[in-house]
Amino acid sequence: MLNADTYITSQEGIGGRIRARYEDFYVEEIPENLPSGEGPNTWIFIDKIGRNTLDVVLDIAQELKVSRKRMGFAGMKDKAAHTRQWLCVSNITPEELVGLEEKLYGVKILDIKANQKKLRIGQLVGNKFRLLIRETENPLDDAETAAEVLEELQRRGVPNYYGWQRFGQKRPNTHRVGEALIHNDIKGAVDSYIGNPYPDEAPHIKAARNLYDQGEWGEALESMPRGMRYEKMMLRTLLKEKKKKEELDDKSYIKALHSLPKPLSRMFVHAYQSYLFNRVVTERVRLGVDQYVEGDIVIDNQEHLVHEIGEDIDQRIRDFEVHPTAPLYGTKVPLATGEVGRIEKMVLKEYKLKKEDFEVPSMPKLGSHGLRRAMRFKIWDVSSESTPEGVLVEFSIPKGCYATAVLREIMKLDVY
Repeated sequence: MLNADTYITSQEGIGGRIRARYEDFYVEEIPENLPSGEGPNTWIFIDKIGRNTLDVVLDIAQELKVSRKRMGFAGMKDKAAHTRQWLCVSNITPEELVGLEEKLYGVKILDIKANQKKLRIGQLVGNKFRLLIRETENPLDDAETAAEVLEELQRRGVPNYYGWQRFGQKRPNTHRVGEALIHNDIKGAVDSYIGNPYPDEAPHIKAARNLYDQGEWGEALESMPRGMRYEKMMLRTLLKEKKKKEELDDKSYIKALHSLPKPLSRMFVHAYQSYLFNRVVTERVRLGVDQYVEGDIVIDNQEHLVHEIGEDIDQRIRDFEVHPTAPLYGTKVPLATGEVGRIEKMVLKEYKLKKEDFEVPSMPKLGSHGLRRAMRFKIWDVSSESTPEGVLVEFSIPKGCYATAVLREIMKLDVY
């Protein structure tokens, strides 16, 4: 995991390989509520393989000829996985969705139901995972080791690192775009997203990015494959601006960023905050993941600040009633005091940052006040078994947390 260096379990890692096939990584949302069958909005329960949520949402909007703004979902699900989740289309009837599945690639529609309310980001309890770890040395022993690790994590909590999905694996660039925005370098943010090829990208993708970097924008657009749909959105906007102006200014690059779906454009600064959060958590968990350290800022399960720190604080932490936190840095986020505060200020200094930098004055809607996030999370419904194909582990975790944070403790590898 990017900028994450600390393990809390002591067992030898079982190693192995994940995501050899998309079906090896199964995740299903645990929704807050299910659709009632009545109302002006329609919810769609999908099963998808090898597709990310936003791409499917855009495809559905295109097929239905509706605005992306009428589409909703509770959480982003990864491309390199087999996933199930609910989507929502507002002000449409289930009957109008007949025949939709046959027009979608890599997607099955399992259920369609009307509901009174729309589905919005964050409206889920968590996610249930069933993950196959292949190619371990001794699956029988390794399944026992995995069970021991899962038991300890269930008792103590899992370091709440952001996974590679937040940043990209072959192209871990999202946080770099956010870093440019934080420094008010709008052109740099756009250039970093469209150009700036990474070594592990496919040759034809690297070639398209190189053409952009060389100023050959028309040729770059022509050579971009379908999978670069967001780069193409931005580049088309820039080419239109180029026809109007001799020299592009920040307004032109701001328009390019505005051409992206809002969930994606908002993710850039969030990704940089996540990168810094991982750095703080790496240091903070060395002091103990399931205990209070003087100066900690603590939150409860509703993410409210706990102002009264009593003598029972360690027990409340062990009972998962409250949690020590680390900062998602922003303009108004409070910082801890004591040794924990020293860590948080050290990270700001390390990256030459001030809290005010998160205003993003050129694009204030992408700025952030910041918040405190639990530095560990609860895990439940755990199991581990040996199978002919490898070690099969199952567990459930809260929304916004990453299964790879659990897998890295089991495998003792940097996993995606």
